[in-house]
Amino acid sequence: MTPGLDDLLADIRADAGPVGSPATGPTEFRIGLVAVIGAGVMGQGIAQTVAASSVEVLLVERDETSLAAGLAAIRHALDAEITHWAMTESEKRSILSRIRGTSLLDEATGADLVIEAVTEEMTVKKTLFRALNERCDPATIFISNTSTLNLTELAQSSGRPDRVLGMHFLSPVPKVPLVELVRAMTTSDPTFARVRRFAQDTLGKTPVEVYEYPGFVTTRVIIPMLNEAMHVLMEGIATAEGIDTAMRLGYGFPLGPLALADRIGLDEVLKWMEALYRQLGEPRYRPTAILRKLVRERKLGRKTGEGFFVYDDTAARA
Repeated sequence: MTPGLDDLLADIRADAGPVGSPATGPTEFRIGLVAVIGAGVMGQGIAQTVAASSVEVLLVERDETSLAAGLAAIRHALDAEITHWAMTESEKRSILSRIRGTSLLDEATGADLVIEAVTEEMTVKKTLFRALNERCDPATIFISNTSTLNLTELAQSSGRPDRVLGMHFLSPVPKVPLVELVRAMTTSDPTFARVRRFAQDTLGKTPVEVYEYPGFVTTRVIIPMLNEAMHVLMEGIATAEGIDTAMRLGYGFPLGPLALADRIGLDEVLKWMEALYRQLGEPRYRPTAILRKLVRERKLGRKTGEGFFVYDDTAARA
């Protein structure tokens, strides 16, 4: 053997540690607890997905009534999976055992990751991150599920701008394999690497890195289609059922645009459109009158039982 090679190999082994020992480095990030703030549709899906990945979840809501409704919705979603033979009763119990609900933000103190899924309003998210910054360990990473808001502005208000980034999940979170990872201008490389690893290795999602820009990729592309489908309906060109059938069968979409809007929540769709229209000023993002009318009437889609379509108690089309 080449002189000195034995010594070199010995040094390498010493640095690497024993065979089979876990690698260390900036991307190593052990997650014992994830706090999900907001038990609405997105918060429910994120909590279920994280818990199904064998990670403990703290689901935080502003009051006990909203929390109870969120936890009940998760149980209902799991029951639906059992009905369709996609899950067993024991798997359901295992997932639920890893989700603990609370209405006290102070309990998020011990979280390794905090994922906010609250209303799409900058003021609300800033206030939340400032409150979390006072409570959480300095190393805790803050993640926003925002679809349209300026992530760098949100990060600057957090008190830890290098440990904030966007993780844009799509609904239904447990079933959609994609997540958009959005770096704020201040997000550090180690933070991004750790969250990417969490998304890919722990949650089993396919992460796509996108530049910070209003709407990112998925929201910016889908909103004009939803808006145009609403225009077609409003102009009487076809019924809601006809529009969705045409898009499903004609282009292979699993869900028509109007049913998709109902699933997202028409109030959320309206907020996305208004935010994009305000920031980009392009007519294709300007909300239609029929969307505004439905939201005023609190016909918000599946979650209220009526939107462009009518739904029964199990959120199935009536």
